[in-house]
Amino acid sequence: MNTGGGFSDFLQFIFMGLQRGSIYALVAMGFNIIYNSTGLINFAQGEFVVLGGLMMVTLTMTLSLPMPVAFVITVLFVMIMGILMERLTINPVKSPSVMRLIIITIAVSIIIKGLAMIFWGKESHFMRHFSSEETFEIFGATILPQTLWIIGILVLVVICFILFFNYTMTGKSMRACAINRDAARLTGINDRNMVMLSFALSAGIGAIAGIIITPIIQMDYARGALLGLKGFGAAVVGGLGNSLGAVVAGILLGVIEALGGGYISSHYMDAMALLIMLVVLFIRPSGIFGSVEASRLKEF
Repeated sequence: MNTGGGFSDFLQFIFMGLQRGSIYALVAMGFNIIYNSTGLINFAQGEFVVLGGLMMVTLTMTLSLPMPVAFVITVLFVMIMGILMERLTINPVKSPSVMRLIIITIAVSIIIKGLAMIFWGKESHFMRHFSSEETFEIFGATILPQTLWIIGILVLVVICFILFFNYTMTGKSMRACAINRDAARLTGINDRNMVMLSFALSAGIGAIAGIIITPIIQMDYARGALLGLKGFGAAVVGGLGNSLGAVVAGILLGVIEALGGGYISSHYMDAMALLIMLVVLFIRPSGIFGSVEASRLKEF
């Protein structure tokens, strides 16, 4: 419980919220990419975040690889894991129901969590910051350089995805599949390859989220469930299928969490995102930014 009411305290909570919210936004974007391609919710998304963080720890702290090299290798590794997940568990299922696919993703999540525990153990793993660990002050509030890295990388990812989905043939093909897979198939688009690519991109975004947050929170095998749940909450609040809405909602959830933890009680921080999700589902089931059908037709 924080009893301070000054502007510096408020600003400190805002910085904390932006840091948390940026991670939720990235995870929510991963949910939306797969949802748009398949109509299912991938509950293994949080495990992609964990794999990204733990692999980055291994490459930088154990193998001492340069940070940029380790970053690229980690993202590629997790993207391959996403492709394997789709090829081995989703693609072979013929005429599946959405519920059946969701159960498959939950099973994959449990398997990945178990494998992560075997390879990396149950302890939390430390990773050095991307740059200096010394905080600097803004209007009385302190902020870590890593927080700026997190926000900056979120902005870069959003820009890259806007360009990809609007100005490349592959991105446009994925959008066509999201709008109408049958029509896209008739135009010669291989919808199954688009689904595979959606899993790869989703896993890559999850890996990036895990990499950039690990220096601050430290990573362990069991963090995926909560991170995935927060990201799913952001996706629902923003409107499933609307990636820009998910980014806004993720940041909003992070800020509300931080303000609630600071001014009410830190014990309720994790519950606040879920409470907001429930309220939105009751008031506006399609999310803040419109209906699912409408959001699928919007540009990324």
